[in-house]
Amino acid sequence: MLAALVVLLATAPASAATILSAQVGVTPSGPVMASGFVGISAEYKAIHAYTGSDPKAVDPVLLALLRGLAPGQRPVVRIGGNSTDSTWWPMRGVSPPGGINYSLTGDWMRSTRALAAALGARLIMGINLAGGRPKLARAEARALLGGIGRRYIRALEIGNEADLYGVLPWYQTRRGRLVFARSAKYDLASFTREFSQWRAALPAAPLAGPAFAELTWMNGLGGFLSAEPGLALATFHRYPLRGCVQDPASPVYASIANLLSDQSSAGLAQEIAPYVIAAHAHGVPFRLDELNSAACSGRRGTSDRFASALWVLDTLFNMASVGVDGVNVHTLPGAAYQLFSVNRHAGRWHAFVHPDYYGMRMFAQAFPAGARLLPVSAPGGAVKVWATRAPDGRSRVVLINKDPVTPAVVRLGLAGTQSPASAQALLAPSIEAISGVSFGGQSFGSETGSGELRGTPHATPVYPSSGVYSVTLPAASAMLLTR
Repeated sequence: MLAALVVLLATAPASAATILSAQVGVTPSGPVMASGFVGISAEYKAIHAYTGSDPKAVDPVLLALLRGLAPGQRPVVRIGGNSTDSTWWPMRGVSPPGGINYSLTGDWMRSTRALAAALGARLIMGINLAGGRPKLARAEARALLGGIGRRYIRALEIGNEADLYGVLPWYQTRRGRLVFARSAKYDLASFTREFSQWRAALPAAPLAGPAFAELTWMNGLGGFLSAEPGLALATFHRYPLRGCVQDPASPVYASIANLLSDQSSAGLAQEIAPYVIAAHAHGVPFRLDELNSAACSGRRGTSDRFASALWVLDTLFNMASVGVDGVNVHTLPGAAYQLFSVNRHAGRWHAFVHPDYYGMRMFAQAFPAGARLLPVSAPGGAVKVWATRAPDGRSRVVLINKDPVTPAVVRLGLAGTQSPASAQALLAPSIEAISGVSFGGQSFGSETGSGELRGTPHATPVYPSSGVYSVTLPAASAMLLTR
């Protein structure tokens, strides 16, 4: 077992390595890592793009990639996003509201059911609230429960970011008029009343919410949960940066420097920590079921670079450290922050796997289900240190070097049995790399037809000398040490 960890990095001239020390405690703390902690979030409109339209031949590359984020577990997949409030189940003789532009079909249901069945997945399904018609929401919920199957549905999530209904337009008419789902006077009390109305109209099923996007309305989460004592899952959406902000001086401008700042990872987690506590006080799990680097579909040059892999790795640890019960990273075909780009040619599925997926994959291996965090004492700076203890007694330490140019020469003092540790590196040609990413010597390459990492696994043995394990942590890299 790993009883203590001392990380020593010696500060030297700019061309040499940085130096720090850190201590990893012996006793695990915090909640046990839940099964299905890491999952994806996708739009209704994107499902067929990812799965294909044949329920008998769901994209096997997609299945392998999703299994890799929850090995040996039931993945949690959230389907919703902006398309939650633009989707409906068609009703004979009924015209949809103006903001609805996507219709669910029997083929969609069969493909999604096949996806869930192949993975044993638990789905969080968005239910239209913006349309303002409980009857339409009821028809949609009945179709989802019947077409996909209750066994696969973790919860129905009512609405998507209703705190923005009076701020951002729902749709634009042909004449260019902007239409808002609700008036500017729409507030948390109004939403809570509507949520209760929708709950009463929907068939009996676990419900999720409030699915807000900003912190302001979340201050009333306790009151909302008191009004909805049967809620199955508290949900929230968060992005540290904004891809549509054009001012480079803005703190939310989607630059690599801003993405790798502490505010975008630890700061993000600390902002939502009070709401996690509030949910748990009501006996409700809290899931960040929409997260990625930058809102507005991300920004190319930041969200699609290797920096995103280091960001998501550190951010997932930070979310777990404040008690979040699960995270769904949003992906959208064509978006700068998409996790993988899938295509089918010559009758076979293929995918290009983007850097941030590698960070998620490393987290899943470093923090397996049933594990708990080990306490870490470390100074601030570009190098982050996380440690876990798994039920099998093995300890894992993750080192993340967010510095784009300066490496770290790491000396680890480990108490206990002086057995060798193994080191697996997460590497890329640079912090700005789009391709060439590898984890433990393996990669998906320029394209994968299997969804499995290729190449010979490479875990470097690290032998102690006088109780010290010496490790080199390159600039813009991460390392997983296992003992």
